[in-house]
Amino acid sequence: MSDEPVNTLAALSATEYKSEALHVRSDEGPVKWVAGDEYTIKVTGKETNGSLGFIVATVPPGNGPVAHLHKHGDEAFYLLKGELEFLNGDDTFMASEGDFVFVPRGTRHRFKNVGTEEVTMAFFFTPGGPESFFLEFGDDPLPGHSPQLWTPDRFTPQMIEATVRMGDIILPEGM
Repeated sequence: MSDEPVNTLAALSATEYKSEALHVRSDEGPVKWVAGDEYTIKVTGKETNGSLGFIVATVPPGNGPVAHLHKHGDEAFYLLKGELEFLNGDDTFMASEGDFVFVPRGTRHRFKNVGTEEVTMAFFFTPGGPESFFLEFGDDPLPGHSPQLWTPDRFTPQMIEATVRMGDIILPEGM
């Protein structure tokens, strides 16, 4: 065998190598209201061969999801505008515009807008898949209205079954 470096791309046949970028424009992606927040699903695990799901969120004051954990995947957040309080196990910390937060699988977490202004952030799941919950169970936005914070009675047996199937566990604060 030669010590010469191999040009891997040249060594692959056209059927073995497929180059296809996924481009989602700023105004594209389904929008859903979930747990009082607005989520634009930019890409799903299905579209990325399971690699990731990517979402842009708008979180009104006082809103954010209930504490939970993901058994099978990691989640990461990047704040584009505003500040959010993050739960990390039993402790909290504030994250501000430009901050990045990585939440490894098995970590109890949530975010909450404790301020007076809307917060915008981008976040992703690796591997992708949990964003399918947003698409299946989220509400379609109503023009002229704001998303409403979900109460415990909003969670149907089908929603609970879906979270269990995905390996998510709801762990409200105070437990």
